[in-house]
Amino acid sequence: MADKINGAEALVRMLQEYDVKHIFGLCGDTSLPFYDALARLDHGMQHILTRDERSAGYMADAYARVTHKVGVCEGPSGGGATYLLPGLVEANESSIPVLGITSDVPVTSRGKFPLTELDQQALYKPLTKWNTTIDLAAQIPSAVRTAFRAMTTGKPGSAHICLPHDVQKHPIDAGDIWAQKEHSHYPAQRYVANDSDIETATKLILAAKFPVIVCGGGIINSGAEETLKNIAELLNIPVCTTVSGQGSLAGTHPLNAGVVGANGGVMATREVINSADLVFFMTCRAGSTTTENWRFPNKTIPIIHLDVDPETIGANYPIAASLVGDAKLTLEKLLTELKDNIQNRAKDCVDGKAVVAKTKAIKFEPFLKLANSNDSPILPERIVHTLNKLLPKDAIVCADPGTPCPYFSAYFLSDIPGRHFITNRAHGALGFAMSAAVGAAVGRPQSKCVAVMGDGSFGFTVGELETITRYKLPILMVVISNSVYGWIKASQKSGYDQRYYSVDFNRTNHAKVAEAYGVRSWTVEDPQKLEAVLKAAIECGEPALVDIISQPLQDAAAPVSQWMG
Repeated sequence: MADKINGAEALVRMLQEYDVKHIFGLCGDTSLPFYDALARLDHGMQHILTRDERSAGYMADAYARVTHKVGVCEGPSGGGATYLLPGLVEANESSIPVLGITSDVPVTSRGKFPLTELDQQALYKPLTKWNTTIDLAAQIPSAVRTAFRAMTTGKPGSAHICLPHDVQKHPIDAGDIWAQKEHSHYPAQRYVANDSDIETATKLILAAKFPVIVCGGGIINSGAEETLKNIAELLNIPVCTTVSGQGSLAGTHPLNAGVVGANGGVMATREVINSADLVFFMTCRAGSTTTENWRFPNKTIPIIHLDVDPETIGANYPIAASLVGDAKLTLEKLLTELKDNIQNRAKDCVDGKAVVAKTKAIKFEPFLKLANSNDSPILPERIVHTLNKLLPKDAIVCADPGTPCPYFSAYFLSDIPGRHFITNRAHGALGFAMSAAVGAAVGRPQSKCVAVMGDGSFGFTVGELETITRYKLPILMVVISNSVYGWIKASQKSGYDQRYYSVDFNRTNHAKVAEAYGVRSWTVEDPQKLEAVLKAAIECGEPALVDIISQPLQDAAAPVSQWMG
């Protein structure tokens, strides 16, 4: 007779089988059997106790982005299940595999008005790639296997498992515990675009005189950075990225023209796209932000589109060549075709390095003037420029929406490719960066992890300062303090005749708040003292927060097209 274990123990053992090392979450009544199993069993996993389920979801998201493993977060029924939602929908829309586990009221209590009852499966259905409610303990192993398969194959995404309290106590056969090991990392079970489409794309690229590549986040998900670089260098063509695609090519590479689009793009990078006679979207959905509402590129030039999700291709542009497959495998095959046929390339092609050099000169000249300004309040440009100078090459910067996102999208430069910039571009919820930096620091402890947030975002997530100090994570937190929900106020300025309404709030002494949590803290008002303070904060080797009294976004020269004309 097979050994018996209970449902909670089965869940722990299944996560162990999938090489899970960290779980981010928050306790609750309905989760007690699961917590007890984690406490009793020898499983090699660390549970990171958070102060908010939203934070747990964001931590798991960033953890997955830097490790190429599935991020796991958990929370209890009722309010906990609703608070976990933002992290799962952000991960799903960003093609990041995050498993959310929520406990629930007992199956036998359904319909009897128990405390915290809600239809979790219906709640999560439109927000995840896959989700289920487990009614019988025997379903747990299969549900976990299905979740990991769904999250890591094809277009990665999030999954949700609802586990009722009584099911966690019911027995199942221990012999049912096994995993499909390749689904513990992503992307799993890759496939490549077919030969005829690759041949078509090759001919189009070689016929173009000014082709431009636009990369989304899937290049990094797939590990295709080196192959992308080889293609760009073979053809000497400019590479642009979406916000999420930063790191597809090193920021300082002579063919990287930078971020394009409405958030982080500037007129010079728009001109690169506008001048192209062919655009190659690589793992980029060609959405409203990247294309500035489908204006750049225009729809009269040939478009090649590579994506693992066929539903993305042709959604917004007529496509001359469709490449459905994993980015790394498909680009490796495309590179071979390009090398074999390079003799057929059009004459008098544009010099990509010259184009990018001119673009960067135009882009950075006004930026550097502002970055070197001694104006007070401190300009956002100076903050980005100083961090560019001081941060180690392998640093990871997590940025919130609002002031940080456009500035760091446009001007943060990593010397090496890969995941060194993280922001929540799918739904843009405030309060992401601090928790994301925790997940990144747990997943990649050898890298300096930085959270850059506005003071609005700080208010959403301040409780996680305790989490950071409890785990002694040497994260640098930068608060761009300007006492305003800046993105909205800037939009009211540009689009609503400066009718400012309900966007300003009182200044918080963020350094004092952080100090109360045990975080080393500084406040900076003098721009000439900024570099020394940031250097000390980076090098102190413990949690640190720098509160920078900054120019409000509505008065700044932010790289946002709707404010630039």
